[in-house]
Amino acid sequence: MEYHDSDRARELAADVREFVDEDVIPAEREVLGEGPVSEETVEQLRETARERDLYAPQVSEEYGGLGLEFRDVLPAFEEAGRSLLGPLALRVDAPDEGNMHTLEMAGTDEQKDRWLEPLVEAEIHSGFSMTEPMQGGGSDPKMIETTARKEGDEWVIDGHKWWTTQGSEADVLLVMARTDQDAHPYEGCSIFLVPSDADGVEYQRDIPHVGGEVTGTSHAEIVYDGVRVPEENLLGEENAGFAIAQKRLGPARLTHCMRFSGMAQRSLEVAKAYTSERKGFGTSLSEKQSLRYGIADAETRLHAARTMVRHAAREISAGREARVPVSMAKVFTADVVQDAVDRSIQCCGANGIGKDLPLADFYENVRAFRLVDGADEVHKRVIARDAFEDVDESELDPVTRFRS
Repeated sequence: MEYHDSDRARELAADVREFVDEDVIPAEREVLGEGPVSEETVEQLRETARERDLYAPQVSEEYGGLGLEFRDVLPAFEEAGRSLLGPLALRVDAPDEGNMHTLEMAGTDEQKDRWLEPLVEAEIHSGFSMTEPMQGGGSDPKMIETTARKEGDEWVIDGHKWWTTQGSEADVLLVMARTDQDAHPYEGCSIFLVPSDADGVEYQRDIPHVGGEVTGTSHAEIVYDGVRVPEENLLGEENAGFAIAQKRLGPARLTHCMRFSGMAQRSLEVAKAYTSERKGFGTSLSEKQSLRYGIADAETRLHAARTMVRHAAREISAGREARVPVSMAKVFTADVVQDAVDRSIQCCGANGIGKDLPLADFYENVRAFRLVDGADEVHKRVIARDAFEDVDESELDPVTRFRS
């Protein structure tokens, strides 16, 4: 099914699929069950992606990418997602992919020179620091408590964050803080670019969590204790933090959907190959009706998810906010992918939970998808409010329980 993708989108997706099959999956097999992939392996894959002219397709050519339109890169994101190493190799991995988009969208020329170009080249890493351990910055970000006050030509930041994805490895942190205590948080928060080695940035720990074994993904707890940054480290306009976050989150939720739908596709590929070879009770497992119907159901729902994502992407490309289509795509795709991975494990029996296949690692990683970039319940709330026509247009939909 071509989904009305452009010729360029189909061409790029086919090239990425070939790259994943020929280079990424063989590298993945070397690390299954052995812990995080080495930096050397990732860099080697990135160099191969550059040689194949596939690297950073979503970033403008000016900053080292291919400069493709948003809708044209989504199918490639799905192909990359067929391996946990694929997004890392193509530099379409979270959170850096979303942070690069944010910098390109809202950053000054000086900020782009200092942070965006090195991010694209993977010379540095970033984190989006918003969620807080008590009440602020989770599924109800109106309760955010981190503050930033102006003193002369500097901003002073105080707060406590956690679930900052890649926070312990980040060289720069995009920190959401309240800059106008009297305003509604949606109109009184700003985003700051904070070097991770700045005085007062106190790394606490990496929070133990399910998943991340292959990629080494971390979620950090960080305290900002009187952190001073120059006024030129304000990202975008003062008090425009949530407006910027919304422009980041719509596309980021869809890129998440496509990376994870690639995971679902690979899971079904593994299950179909395994059950075609495995025999039981006189025939191959792939000939058993109940199993065949389960795969048919998964394939049908995955097609529907892809279609929903493309519809939402078309709305965004047309300049519309697309909050409801994005929420529908996000919550539906998360459910579809989780079910597809679980079903594939069941098809493969004991081998499904072994680390000789990628399914167990997929299973550990997919559960977070129903929380990352907005829990299911948050997105259903957005959809329900629209369905009952009680949407308050002055509010932006809540963002995420943990940042990715």
